[in-house]
Amino acid sequence: MPISGVVITSRVEKKKRVLSSLKELSEVEIYGDDEKGNIVAVLETTSSEEMEKVIDRINKDEDVLHVGLTYLNTEDEAERMAKGEKLEKPFGFRKPVPESS
Repeated sequence: MPISGVVITSRVEKKKRVLSSLKELSEVEIYGDDEKGNIVAVLETTSSEEMEKVIDRINKDEDVLHVGLTYLNTEDEAERMAKGEKLEKPFGFRKPVPESS
């Protein structure tokens, strides 16, 4: 199960709305925020592919300026790969999700 620590930078004046939106995502746990629009969160998903989808979803919010990955643990997936299991899309080995219309 991939776990990551992120700093989400939002527009200062829209931080409350971004926080509210993030609280709706079951994969996101918020640990704090500051007056500059930074939000500290942990993401926990079932796969690397799902992690990337959650990060893409957060990044597509018009009031989010950046999602900075500060920590990533995919140890369980690495162990599965070391045992010879082929993972369809390990973290970092896929094309970005296209913009929705």
